[in-house]
Amino acid sequence: MTEARPSLAQYVVWRLEALAYNLVTGLARLFPIDSVSDFGAWLFRRLGPLTSTHKVVQTNLRIAFPQADEAEIARLTDESWAEAGRVALEFPILDKIVGDPTRVQVVNAERLKQIADTGESVVFISGHFSSMEVMPAAIVHAGITCQITYRAMNNPYVDESFRRSRFRYGVRLFAPKGTESARELIRALARGECVALMNDQKFNGGVAAPLFGVTCHTAPGPSSFALRFDAPLQPMSVQRTHKARFKVVVHDPIRLANTGNRSEDIAAGVRKVNAFIEDRVRDRPTEWFWVHKRWPNETYKRSRK
Repeated sequence: MTEARPSLAQYVVWRLEALAYNLVTGLARLFPIDSVSDFGAWLFRRLGPLTSTHKVVQTNLRIAFPQADEAEIARLTDESWAEAGRVALEFPILDKIVGDPTRVQVVNAERLKQIADTGESVVFISGHFSSMEVMPAAIVHAGITCQITYRAMNNPYVDESFRRSRFRYGVRLFAPKGTESARELIRALARGECVALMNDQKFNGGVAAPLFGVTCHTAPGPSSFALRFDAPLQPMSVQRTHKARFKVVVHDPIRLANTGNRSEDIAAGVRKVNAFIEDRVRDRPTEWFWVHKRWPNETYKRSRK
């Protein structure tokens, strides 16, 4: 089945959005790295509170940290917007960041080397921590053949620019999310390659498991793949150390028990993934992607009462 062609109006909007994105990218690449990062923080600190998403950020923080008073919620919200701004404007210059060996430190890099040297097939998992794209760059630069999942942009012209940006820092194997993505990831694991997935966003119909003590739904894919191919879950995270400088942490692998009860084994894996995500967020709360509605809609409705 051929895809429907966009209307003339949609085409014009897409082209204008792509032009704006490419203009921002071009400007960002003219200035020093830390200046670009600082400007992103300044900009989002001022624009974020003017958007409807501001309430989502505040609500998410109250769900995760119910004991925090309003002054603390305000502080976390402000710093979260600053972080979001840094991440947004750092993306177009990420190749310059990862190309500077003084800006990215990899903790437990020997684990990545072990995976590369032995050809071990693993399921990398992580969340939207700080400039999260530093993580796939670290995986690729370690010499690991890995399919990196991503959500294609609605605008195909902006999506093309995004892909070009990722090409600059070495990420060239993509598995767009969806049914075909799952098939491609299975084929990659069957070939003995690695796959990498973000596993911290809402997934309707996913496995119900607690996150900060509140039930949410999480994609079962990473745990399902790990069990199917007897591969470990390999968690990673990224931390901002100062301005556009980062620490990529390769955590201890998570090995899932295969009891023969597939649904329960997958659910157990999801609970471990959520626990990993929660621990990282508690350690560095302002560096998570709070703008996303992570919990069920009913949770947000109750919070408004």
